[in-house]
Order: sequence, then C-alpha cells, then structure tokens
Amino acid sequence: MTYRAPVADISFALKHAAGLKQALADGLYGDLGEDDVDAVLAEAGRFATDIIAPLNRIGDKFGTPFKDGTVTTPPGWKDAYTAWTKAGWNGLASPAAWGGQELPHAINAACVEMWNSASMAFGIGPVLTMAAVDALAAYGSQELKERYLAKLVSGEWMGTMQLTEPQAGSDVGALRTKAERAGDGSYRITGSKIFITYGEHDLTDNIIHFVLARLPDAPAGTKGISLFLIPKFLPDGKRNDARAHSVEHKLGIHASPTCTMVYGDNGGATGFLIGEEHKGMAAMFTMMNRARLAVGLQGVAIAERATQQAFAYARERKQGRVIIEYPDVKRMLLSMRALTRAARTICYATAIAIDRAHRGKSEAERSAANERASLLTPIAKAFSTDIGSEVASLGVQVHGGMGFIEETGAAQHYRDARIASIYEGTNGIQALDLVSRKAPLSGGAAVKTYLGELRTTIKSVQALNDPAFGATAVRLNEAIDSLERATQWLLAQKASDAALAGATPYLRLFAHGAGGCMLAEEALVALRSGEGDASGRIAVARYFAENIAVQANGLERTVTEGSGSVTGATAALAE
Repeated sequence: MTYRAPVADISFALKHAAGLKQALADGLYGDLGEDDVDAVLAEAGRFATDIIAPLNRIGDKFGTPFKDGTVTTPPGWKDAYTAWTKAGWNGLASPAAWGGQELPHAINAACVEMWNSASMAFGIGPVLTMAAVDALAAYGSQELKERYLAKLVSGEWMGTMQLTEPQAGSDVGALRTKAERAGDGSYRITGSKIFITYGEHDLTDNIIHFVLARLPDAPAGTKGISLFLIPKFLPDGKRNDARAHSVEHKLGIHASPTCTMVYGDNGGATGFLIGEEHKGMAAMFTMMNRARLAVGLQGVAIAERATQQAFAYARERKQGRVIIEYPDVKRMLLSMRALTRAARTICYATAIAIDRAHRGKSEAERSAANERASLLTPIAKAFSTDIGSEVASLGVQVHGGMGFIEETGAAQHYRDARIASIYEGTNGIQALDLVSRKAPLSGGAAVKTYLGELRTTIKSVQALNDPAFGATAVRLNEAIDSLERATQWLLAQKASDAALAGATPYLRLFAHGAGGCMLAEEALVALRSGEGDASGRIAVARYFAENIAVQANGLERTVTEGSGSVTGATAALAE
C-alpha cells in the first residue's frame, strides 16, 4: 500500500500535546489562526499523499545512476520537486525578507514529517537546504545573503552540509580539508568529503555547498575550523573546481544521492567565508541543530508509514482468522502506534520550544524556551530515529515471511530507517550531549521544571479516575520517579565515565516518561473536547504506560547501577 498523510492525527498532536494551541492563544504567531494551520496541513498532506508517495517505490528501484560526474534522479523526481518548490513548501518557515513565508517551525516540522513519510529519499534533500538557509541568514555577509539566500529559500537552488571525512568521522576536529586565502576576499578549498547527501543531482541548476575546512594558521581541533560557501557554479557562470567523485551504494534511501565530493583538482575550489575565520562550528551547529530535529522527524515519518502498512496488512491477512485478532499481533501493532505517536509529540514539542525561543515576548521567556529546546533536541533526534528502526522492524514481523520480500514494501521501510540513527551525530553522541550538556542546564533546573509539567498531566489523569485509563497514572508516575532519581544521580556524577556509560538508557528513560505523559495529555484533551477519537487515544496512552513506560525502573537501574559492567569490562573487550 502507499502512504496517506494522517493530517488529523498530526494536527491534534501539534495543537494539544506539543502546545501549538496555547502558543496561538499567547499571540506567539501574530494573527495566525487554527484555520490557517489546518489549511496548510491539509494541503501538505494532499501533496505528500498524491504527488510524492507514489514515487517512493520508483525511487528505491531506480536509485541514482552516476555517469561522467552527473547524477540522474529517478523518473518523476524532478517534476515533483519543481512542483513542490513552486508551491512554496521549501520556504515555509524561512524569513519573509528573502521570500519565505515565516510560518512557525512547528508547522514546518509537521510538513517535514509528511514529506519524509511519503519518501524519505525525497524529503532529506530539502531538509539540508532549509538548514543552509538558517546558517546563511544568521552568519552570512550581506553580499552572500543577497546573492544566495532568495534562491535557497525558494528551493531554486539546493544546499548541502559537508563535515565528514574518511579519517575523521564524528571527530570533526580531525578534518584535513584545507582553505587558503586568495587575496580577493575569497578562499581556495582543497580536500574531500564523504557521505554528502544530495552532493550532486539534476533537480536544480546550482548546488550550494556548505563546507568545513581549516586555514593554515588555524588552532588545532574544532576551535580552528572555518565554514565556507562553495557554489557548484560561480557567480560568473563558470563551473567551480568542485565535483562528485562517486555515489555510495547504500542499504536504503536509494533515491537520495550520497556523494564523495572532491575539491581542488585544478588549484582549489572558490569558497566564501561564512561568519568569522576559525569560528565555523558555531555556524555549522546552526545547520546541525535544525537538521537534528528534521532527522528525528524522519524517524517518526518512517514509523508512521510502516505502521499504516502493517495495520492494512493485518486487517486483510488471514491465518485461520484475520491476523489482527491475534493477541501477539495486536501487541505489535499497538507498540508501533504508541511509539510513533510518542515520538511525534516529542518532536513537535521541540519545534514549539524553538518557536518560543525565537518569538517569545520577553528575554526570560526566550531563554527558558531555548533551554527547553536544547533539552529536548537530543531526545527528539535519538529516540525518534531509534523507534523508526524498531517500528519498521515490527512492520516486517507483522507481515511474516512476506515482510522479507521486497515486493511488499515493508523491507524498504526497514532499510530506509536505519541511517537516521547515524545521521547528524549518532544517537550515542546525542545521549552523551543530553547527559553532559543539556541535563545540567541551569544547574538541573531546566529538567526539574519540565518534570514538574509532566507530573501535572499525571495528576489530571489521577483526578479523572476514569477506569478506561487503567493504571496509566500509576505507571507514568513511577516512570517520572525513576527519571527524577536517574537525573539526580547523573548530575552528581558530573559527566564522569560512570555517567556517560548510562547515557543511552537515560535518554530512552527520558523519552518514555515524556512521551507517555504527552500521550496521556492527548487522551485527556480528546475526552474533554469530544474531538480526536477519545477512546482510541486513551487506549494508546494506556498501552504505552502499562507496556512501555513500565520499563522505566529497569532503565533507571541500568543508569545508576550498571556503569561498572561497562567501564570495567576490559577483559570482555580484549582480542
């Protein structure tokens, strides 16, 4: 089956669990109203369902043929991309001064989910262009903005993000790409980069590369890295000294051209400095933080598509009786739906926090929102991409043997999902970031405030005393208790190896507590308002609390008691 955008579910999660309805009431978005939001989401859902989704299987089979330095995208790809840009989707949240619509990042986040559910290989390209817009708008010179921003905002030109080199990997400070001052204000770049998404393609006439490199007099490590804008074609129309050397043969997202890029075959590619010399990581992190949330949304996107397909198959497939009637199949399907919805709410709540950090009416409000966004971003990225793989795997299992056969499409979701846990800082790096930098924000006050908000939801479920919720309140309260104790323990360790050993289970514990409470909040709103299938949302919230969040105590003990088995395992790791 193909994908159908779940616009009603997306809208409900965005407004009620993530907080868009309150943000609208607070005047955060000016005169934007719920009707406007609904109209945008409906049209995005139509485009994703009718135009992009049918190309997903075509793209997976066709791939990205590479010949004479040129990539050919799959049939229908360019027409879809052109229609998508003409409809204004690329600039949805971009600055109005450069042709964007300046709508909330939260609305764009919902749209990013739909583009990637329709086809992850299609959706990943524009994500990087949007991230490039953010970096250029924040750090670029006026001249560079005037030359490049409008075309990037419109999508007429696409952008890339280039950090990784063969010898460096996640250790960006070890990069070897060199930059030399040219004497005319530009620079000459020589070196190579690997794993560059949409590094070469035929969708746009120009590709604007954002490349990290090091000047000869730069300090060692990440403090000596500069960021350069390197266009495929220079302002005078000449081809720059930059090319794709090859395209990777990947496990999944076959229609996304992942390139090895080479700079300087003929003396050096012409590049233009973004921001200040030796301070490129600040600008690059602007791109990466935007991309990290988007990659988290890719996890949600693949999980949603896999869930839709699994439900459809389970309702039709008979083995004695329709398989959706079997308890174990019900368990798998409920896990898929509950994990997907929990991840969605976390991602959308992160997007709302980003909006408040930029649009808040006071410095205090913006500062608090920035801390909230900082706290949630690694959770949104890592948890959502982990469950993307887990849910897609369950989708294969629901199909049984047919799930292992490519023709059903279930296997493609599994293959496509796997990269997202590696993209934009592996999930282990996200967990380390959460433990060492984000949880300690304001001395732990940011986490404490957030946990207080989650407990408010739990108290509301308790006060309702509705038997349909089962043990939801009890199990969620236990989960938040575990999360609070684990947080206190980690903060006391001050990012020691013992704390870092428990970083990944701590992130999962955090996601279980946050996601479970937000699903409960959705159920409460649906029950009070009579909207959004209250019985179904209560059932999903209850399942999450009683079958997933209930794992919290084990995760807590892994964090607080399991470090010794990691840090002291020298013998087990010996050759």
